[in-house]
Amino acid sequence: MEKALYNFLFIGRGLAITLQLLAGGFLIGVTIGTALAALRYNKICSPIIKGFVSLVRGTPLLLQLSLIYFSVPTLFGVKLSVLAAGVIAFGINSSAYVSEILRSGIESLPKGQFEAARTLGIPKYYMWKDIILPQAIANVLPALVNELIDLLKETALIATIGGMDVMRRSQVIAAEQFEYFIPLCMAGVYYYVLVLFIESIIRRIEKKKSYA
Repeated sequence: MEKALYNFLFIGRGLAITLQLLAGGFLIGVTIGTALAALRYNKICSPIIKGFVSLVRGTPLLLQLSLIYFSVPTLFGVKLSVLAAGVIAFGINSSAYVSEILRSGIESLPKGQFEAARTLGIPKYYMWKDIILPQAIANVLPALVNELIDLLKETALIATIGGMDVMRRSQVIAAEQFEYFIPLCMAGVYYYVLVLFIESIIRRIEKKKSYA
C-alpha cells in the first residue's frame, strides 16, 4: 500500500508540467487561432493561412514537436527547454484547429450583424471584440472544449523528448519496478479526472448562461 501511494504521488508531481503545457498551448492556440480566423474571414492572406492550417493539420503533432525541439537550436542557435518547445508546438498545432472552429462559428452568424455594426460606425476592433467573437465563441463552445480535452491528452507526447509529465513519470516507475499495468493506469486516472474537471467547469458556465 505504501509503495502504491508513493508511486501515485510521484506520478502526480508530473501534473505541474502537464498543466503548464495545457494552459500555455491552449492560450497560444486561441490567440493565434482567433487572429487567423478573423484574417481569413476578411480575406487577408487567405492562401497563406489555408496553407498553414492544411500543413499543421496534415502532419503528426509528434513530428512538429520533434522539429521544434531538435531543429530550432540547429537552425537558429536558440536552445529551447523541453517545456518551452512543448508549449510552442502544442500552441501552433492547436491554433490551426481553433482557427477552423472559430471560422465556422463566425460564418454561422447572420450577415446583418456585420452590416449593422458598419452602419453604426463601430470600429472594426470593437466590432470583433464585443459583437462578433463573443457570439462566435458561444456558438462553438462545445467544439473548443473538445479541442482543449484533445490537447490535454496530446500533452503526453512531451514524454518522447524527456518531459517529466504525468505520462513520463509513469513510464519511469514502470521501468524501475518492471510493472507497467498499475503505473500506466495511475496516469490514466490523472488524465481522466482532469477531463471530468474541465467538463464540469464548462457545464457550470453553460448553466449560468442559460439562467442569465
